[in-house]
Amino acid sequence: MQLTFRNVPHKLYPLVESKECPASSLKLFGYPLIVRNIMFAQKFINIDTICLPDGFSDASRLIQEYFPAINLKEFCDNFGFEKYASTAISTPVHFSCGGGGGLTVPFQGQDNKFEIPINSLLHNSFHSLAHDADNNNNNNNNNSNDLAADILIYPWDFLKAVQDVLQNEISHTVISPSAVVAKSSIINGPCIIEDNVTIDDFCKIVGPIYIGSGSFIGMRQSMMGINTRIGFNCEIAKTYFEGHDRISHQNVILDSIVGRNVWFGGYSGTANVLLDRRNVRYQIGDKLVDTGTDHFGAVVGNNCTIGASVIILPGRQVLPNAVIQAGTIFDKKEIK
Repeated sequence: MQLTFRNVPHKLYPLVESKECPASSLKLFGYPLIVRNIMFAQKFINIDTICLPDGFSDASRLIQEYFPAINLKEFCDNFGFEKYASTAISTPVHFSCGGGGGLTVPFQGQDNKFEIPINSLLHNSFHSLAHDADNNNNNNNNNSNDLAADILIYPWDFLKAVQDVLQNEISHTVISPSAVVAKSSIINGPCIIEDNVTIDDFCKIVGPIYIGSGSFIGMRQSMMGINTRIGFNCEIAKTYFEGHDRISHQNVILDSIVGRNVWFGGYSGTANVLLDRRNVRYQIGDKLVDTGTDHFGAVVGNNCTIGASVIILPGRQVLPNAVIQAGTIFDKKEIK
């Protein structure tokens, strides 16, 4: 079967650098998104060819590295996924898009083709149903080959996808033999703790949670990339760390997305709720977009340095390589 990735516009900056696409730069459980999607698709369909829009050199390199036996073709994607999805007539697979809306896209079983947006999260559709509340009913009423995906257009789409993956795919606790967990710490699973992770004294780990290899932390309901370090007496919740991040002592980081190689000084944090309890809005271009949730923190780009005692207000974005001076209340929508 041929698996084709279609190009779809996204608003995931500052997480994705200009020469990258979300599928190659964002990771889940340590795997780039495009690699994870292919691995997941292989559980249901036999893939012999992957078609990738030209211009995605990072994604092409990852496919060749992880799937050398699969034939890779590149093409000029002038047609675009959204136009393709609106005009094709075939057996539908349901996809969800930003803001909680729905989009039906085609699964061309009769032509031996399967097409998805390149910036999407592929999953089994029955995981959308009450988190398998009734396994017997799900097995009776759902086709295990019914694939679905979340299209990742906005940062909060990705953050929600991370939370869904944690809830759906981490069902029990797995701790690497090389991980070190202090006796005074509490692990309330389910969680995955990878190689060479250190959980220091008096930490409380509340699952579902994924902690990548080489990390040093204490947090809950979050996903942490490799070699991330969380200092003493921090509260980390429902946050995604790309990896190689350094979070100092006495920080509070909530409902946020943190790119790679980010430094937070002590006593800093991201606020996640507005005083009037309304939905948080996020600036895209010259417009403020409703995130659809009243709990959303910040999007911090790669290689940022956040000084001590900095408070980043809800819905703010910090562009890559930015430096925020100590003691700042960051109320700008973006910083250069």
